[in-house]
Amino acid sequence: MIAEPDGPEDRLRRFATIWSRAVYPVTSTSSTRPQFEDQLLPLARRLSRALAARSFDAEEGRAVGAGLVAAHCTDPEALSRTLDCVDAYLVLYCGGDGDQEDLRARCARLQHAMAAGFAGALRQRTLAEQESIAQAALQAQGVVAQALHATEARFRAVFEGAAIGIGMADLEGNILQVNGAMLRMFGLTEQALRSRNVREWTHPDDAPQTWRLYDELVSGEREHYHVEKAFYRPDGTVLWTNLTVSLLRDPDGNPQYQLALMEDTTERRLLNLRLRYEATHDALTGLPNRTFFFERLEKALGAGEGQRFGLCYLDLDGFKTVNDSLGHSAGDRLLVEVADRLQACATAPGEMVARLGGDEFVALTTGPDTQRKVDELAARIMNALLAPISVDGRELTVRGSIGIVEGPAGERSPAEVLRSADITMYRAKSAGGNRFELADPEADARAITRHGLTTALPTALERGEFFIEYQPLVHLGDGSVRGAEALVRWLHPQHGVLGPDRFIPLAEHTGLIVPLGRWVLEESVRQAREWRELHGGAEALGPLRINVNLSPCQLTHPGLVQDTVDILERAGVEPHALCLEVTESALIGADDDLLKPLRRLAEMGVDIALDDFGTGYSNLANLRRLPVSILKLDRSFTQSMQQFPADPVDLKIVEGIVSLAHSLDLAVTVEGVETGAQAEQLRTLGCDTAQGWYYARPGPPERLHELALVDATG
Repeated sequence: MIAEPDGPEDRLRRFATIWSRAVYPVTSTSSTRPQFEDQLLPLARRLSRALAARSFDAEEGRAVGAGLVAAHCTDPEALSRTLDCVDAYLVLYCGGDGDQEDLRARCARLQHAMAAGFAGALRQRTLAEQESIAQAALQAQGVVAQALHATEARFRAVFEGAAIGIGMADLEGNILQVNGAMLRMFGLTEQALRSRNVREWTHPDDAPQTWRLYDELVSGEREHYHVEKAFYRPDGTVLWTNLTVSLLRDPDGNPQYQLALMEDTTERRLLNLRLRYEATHDALTGLPNRTFFFERLEKALGAGEGQRFGLCYLDLDGFKTVNDSLGHSAGDRLLVEVADRLQACATAPGEMVARLGGDEFVALTTGPDTQRKVDELAARIMNALLAPISVDGRELTVRGSIGIVEGPAGERSPAEVLRSADITMYRAKSAGGNRFELADPEADARAITRHGLTTALPTALERGEFFIEYQPLVHLGDGSVRGAEALVRWLHPQHGVLGPDRFIPLAEHTGLIVPLGRWVLEESVRQAREWRELHGGAEALGPLRINVNLSPCQLTHPGLVQDTVDILERAGVEPHALCLEVTESALIGADDDLLKPLRRLAEMGVDIALDDFGTGYSNLANLRRLPVSILKLDRSFTQSMQQFPADPVDLKIVEGIVSLAHSLDLAVTVEGVETGAQAEQLRTLGCDTAQGWYYARPGPPERLHELALVDATG
């Protein structure tokens, strides 16, 4: 057994050895194979660097292709063997531990660039030969009679020995002379080729200007022209060439002959087509890939007036479960079957299906009537996924979520269309999946804003964009201010002041709620200390309490108790001046581990309030085991009390809750008090404290100073 190379340099040399052995037999060089290997080693090193570079540089691949020509590897077979060797061994020996799929894709692009560089260098070499031939032809006409024989001999040597096809014809298009290379290109005898007329060599793929340039040349208006042209061979195959035609004049300057120089580019064209296909199609499913799809989408969006487009963005529901439970091989077979079904759904003109990556597919339809067609296309896709797919003897049910975007061409960029489709697809997935949704500009705008807020949250706290407003808590018995609830706000640079409903869910989703909540607690406790100091201590105003909301994420954070203790101690505030509000829904079914931090805080003297009570459908008997001292009654129970007479059912419910709370030694706070009649009714029912716009809206801390001071001084 042969040991594998030890280090990157050893692996690189091994790759160069394999490369040299493959290419050396078809290389015209006087070097030995080891010497030739030393010539290839720098090229191999450039390929290795290009494969591992942070950003792809096609110039490196083109330079390696040109380097092959410089090393005398001009035979097309040398390029073919080189590309086969790079395809098979470059990632293996030079790929390292990178993402194999990404390395394979980059390797394919390197091959494409190498082929382009090889072709460009070979073309430069060919053009140099063409120039030499043209110069020899011109010299053959201009020499004096005494040197005619020698000049013709030199021209004949170049004419017969050239690797490119050369033919001469008169101005009527009758072929007079051809060399061996041209005979081999066409697969004809010299007699058969000379019996043809140039004007007979038309082909459906001729560029529009080809024959116009020819007419200008034979009429003497043009000295030469260069085009890419196809010819039919006798066996029906197509010969692709780079064709240069020059006009030859007599000693008096009159047009006399036309000289054609042909470079056979058939193999190179086929190679480029193959590399183009690999670069624009998904290796697993054979569908067009993201690159090809964006080209088609850009073309569709750039269509003329009256044209429209429709896009279906599909993501499979639960595909990760298949990969995790059955393995990636089974997942790949599932994707191949899904791709085949999707391909069968988009067969009409103007329709295509592509795979963007993973389990994400797109279907595109174009034309003047895509409003109806895109809905029908989405329905066909959903129906195609109904039948189970058999993988390794298992019948797998496949479902998908589709986001649909439809509209006129020319109004949006490809990136904007795909973003809208992606947002809409996730909206369908959030609604339960196995469905399709139509794009909604307002929903898109909300999602984009939500994403922008999410990305801006981490730095917003660092830049000090958050601030706190305080809403007073008023005792219903005597109307005195007993404290305030701290309500955080975000002063966004673009969107202005945002309420907590706009960003707290995002902070909880990203985990930023923990540092944000700690900041709110610290600022609120510091503000409570300032209130005490500004107004001569607690005796002047009574014991003002600060209420701070805790999110479910903060409840499970291991540092909750210690952070609270540290903040209170640094501020010099007693624990009984702090009340932590926890929503009822966060404590439904809570086990002892979750309740333990709250119990420790309650034992220290911190009040715990059960916020939004009555919305969580909790068992009232659970109140006995919760470490709470205050119930905050949700405003939905007291809204009817804003009118007279109040709903008697609501009155009974509130009366029952207050009675139950007081029997458990719990105080009752009511939110959303907006009228005096409502406040009086709640006082009659026995509620302890209240807050709402009737007393004061949330505002700066100075507002609470004023309210508390007025209350204290009468």
